[in-house]
Order: sequence, then C-alpha cells, then structure tokens
Amino acid sequence: MPHQPPLPTSLGYRMPAEWEPHEATWLSWPHNEQTWPGAFEPIPDLFAQITAVLTESELVRINVADAERAEDVSQLLKRGGVHPDAVRFHFNPTNDAWVRDHGPIYIVREDTAADSPRAILDWHYNAWGGKYPPYDLDNAVPSRIAEESGEPRFEPGMVLEGGSIDVNGRGALLTTESCLLNPNRNPDLSRDQIEQALKDNLGVTHILWLGDGIAGDDTDGHVDDLTRFVSPDTVVTVVEEDPQDENYQPLQENLARLKSMTDQDGKPLRVVTLPMPRAIYFDDRRLPASYANFYIANRRVLVPVFGDKHDQPALETLQTLFPDRLVVGIDCTPLVWGLGAIHCATQQQPAV
Repeated sequence: MPHQPPLPTSLGYRMPAEWEPHEATWLSWPHNEQTWPGAFEPIPDLFAQITAVLTESELVRINVADAERAEDVSQLLKRGGVHPDAVRFHFNPTNDAWVRDHGPIYIVREDTAADSPRAILDWHYNAWGGKYPPYDLDNAVPSRIAEESGEPRFEPGMVLEGGSIDVNGRGALLTTESCLLNPNRNPDLSRDQIEQALKDNLGVTHILWLGDGIAGDDTDGHVDDLTRFVSPDTVVTVVEEDPQDENYQPLQENLARLKSMTDQDGKPLRVVTLPMPRAIYFDDRRLPASYANFYIANRRVLVPVFGDKHDQPALETLQTLFPDRLVVGIDCTPLVWGLGAIHCATQQQPAV
C-alpha cells in the first residue's frame, strides 16, 4: 500500500485570518493586455498605487517574468514614491495578475519549536473552470515560491482559488455553492469530499455555504465579492437596495443564510451589511463591482471604490470595523474591467 503523506491539519497547521500579522503581501504584476481589452493603459499605475499603500504597512513581494521586467516595474514604483527596500521581486512568470487565485495559500502552526512553522498549499488552478487558457504559468506559481523559500509544500489534489474561501482563523470557513460545487472545478468530488479536503488542509472545522455570487462575476461566485470575515465572530456582506437589480434576490438569500449561521463554537454570527455600488458596465457587460473585495493589510485596509454615492458609507462602515487600521479607498473602476479588484490582486504571507 503506497505511503500517504501526513495531512496539514494532522501536523497542526491552519490557515490564519487575513487580519492576523503579515510578513508580506504578494502581487503578480499585470502584463496581459487581454485581461483588460482596450483598457490596459491605467492598470500598471493602479497596481503601483496599491503597492504604495501596502508598503506603508508591510513588505510587498512581486512576481515578474525576469530581471528586465523587474527593472521596469521598479522604475514605475520609484516614480510613485515607493522605496526600493519595501519591495522584493521574484522571477515567477505568470499568465495573469490575479495572485489571490493562483498564488500560494499559506498555512501556519503555533509550535514555535517546529522546523516548518509556515507551509504552502499548492491547489490545482484551472483559470476558473478552464475559461481562460493558457494558465500553466499561473498554476506553477505556488511550487516555484515554495522551492525558492524552502518551505514545505502540500498538494491537496483539488482545484481551489483563494478568492473562493474566507476564514476567521478559528475554524470557520465561508464559501459558495455556485463556485466550489461547480462541475467545472472538481466534477469527481462530492460536497462532503470537498468539505473534508478543506478541513484536512486548512485546519477548519465548520464550513458555511452561501449560494450564488454577484452579476458579472466570471469566477462562478467567489465569496470575496460577497461576504468577508472581519473578526472571529463578525462578517460583512453586500446587499443590493434596488429590488429590480439582478443582484437583489441572490444577495437577500445569502443574507438570510448568514443570519441563521453560527461560528465554529455554535454562536450566531454578527452580520454587518455593506451597500452595493451602482451597476457598472463596459462594452455592455455588467462588471463585478463590490466593496467586499477589500484587502486587510497590517495597518491598512484597501477598499475598492467606484466614484459612487455608496463609496463613503462603505468606507465608513469598514473603518468602524477596523478601528486600528486606516481604511483607504482606491478607485478600481479601471481594474474591475478585468473582472477583479483589490482582493483578487493580493495574497497575504502570514508572519511566523
């Protein structure tokens, strides 16, 4: 009988919550103009703006193809006021910029005497159900990073994107049926088998299933456009005010589910609502604009805004929820044409 490697959870690993201390934030620098057809020009500057805010709080690690590309990006960042010591470049070529989904998902264990307090989960990545080939370079990113860092790498053997899950670091995980149960990801796995894989690899004990995602989301409903943990017992979730909007009903159904849910200890969740921005279109296509696609850095919370009347109320709500961090709004109207925003473009590396 073949030897089965130990599961991460059996070794004491868990996925920490995003608000727990970071060593760094990963980015994959944008270069694929087809992600933003006819509208790529502002994207590098927008990534530079995101980088500048992140470096106020922590180190930023950037995946680029090679040294020449690193020099180009370095000059752009320097013009944006980013100190060179605040950034590290890593020569990991990519197909696209959405490191939340193709990058490493880190797990940690509390045993300070352990040889490997941090490890990398290398899930399969298939560009959201095979929608955007090629994706071989993106799929290789976690293994390349593990090889460079020398940290242990676990292969769960399942397709999973980082934007499809959100954890509170205590045992609860949020996800959606529309994404994780979609046959374009893991057609041979049942719901129970998917739940077990999450528990075995992420150190979670309690899976919270929402339903459908927002209109325009090509990921089949990533939870990071819907509902996010902001503390061990509190979630924020987006709601649509207009009953005629196509997002109204699915978001109401998700809200109702959340109000009936409990955390890993059986205690009801505290549910805080965020508004949705007005519907944004590009070339007659509805875009997945959502204030839930924020990123929690060490001393900053980066929030996508869209020049909308709901921008300020959303920022104020999040500032109340993160009193020890500065909430910063970044205009992501150009970025969301690529069907993602700030959380999609970032991946935390927890401190150990």
